[in-house]
Amino acid sequence: MKRGIIFDLDGTLWDSSEEVAISWQAALDEHFDIEKPITAEMIQGVMGKSMYEISDILFSEFAMKDRREMLAYCCKKENEHIRSHGGILVEGLEETLQQLRDCGYHLSIVSNCQAGYIEAFLEYHKLEKYFDDFECFGRTGREKGRNIRMVVERNSLDRAVYVGDVQGDYYAAEEAGIPFIHAENGYGTIQAEVPAITDLARLPQVVEEIFNEQ
Repeated sequence: MKRGIIFDLDGTLWDSSEEVAISWQAALDEHFDIEKPITAEMIQGVMGKSMYEISDILFSEFAMKDRREMLAYCCKKENEHIRSHGGILVEGLEETLQQLRDCGYHLSIVSNCQAGYIEAFLEYHKLEKYFDDFECFGRTGREKGRNIRMVVERNSLDRAVYVGDVQGDYYAAEEAGIPFIHAENGYGTIQAEVPAITDLARLPQVVEEIFNEQ
């Protein structure tokens, strides 16, 4: 039986908000004739939303065409910056990933980010060897629930669980038809009774309990 663990990225596996804010501020300052402060707190507040939702929130005072143009350039600069600066990994991440691999789990990432962002995360922190697949809004144009289902189906997973940190992640897992685990160390809270972890080292045990109940 093939069992998989699918992870959200931001707030679940790492915190890149400071570096993302730096890259977006630089992009706006160098390419657009506007005064628009971008802070890590602002980035944290929109983590988990799709790219277009983020631009509509952060650039709400601008016309739609301008929002999309700013979004595209900021995302381009963000990928370049993340590839050379990385982010802050959740404590014990690599050790937990190795433990999960040793247990035979298929590991993947599904995020609402732009194309190239997951690759930048993997490349900077040299974590490619732990993950079998990944998908994102920027590559498919699909919402997170559909991308989770796509990963489950194309990897022929008999059982799967999604690990995320915000309410939207819970809804996406529900849409995909798989159980959800809340990473409480992340950016959000969940308005539902779900299994939760405050320490990533607890994940192997919680995942095993969920699969044993199915």
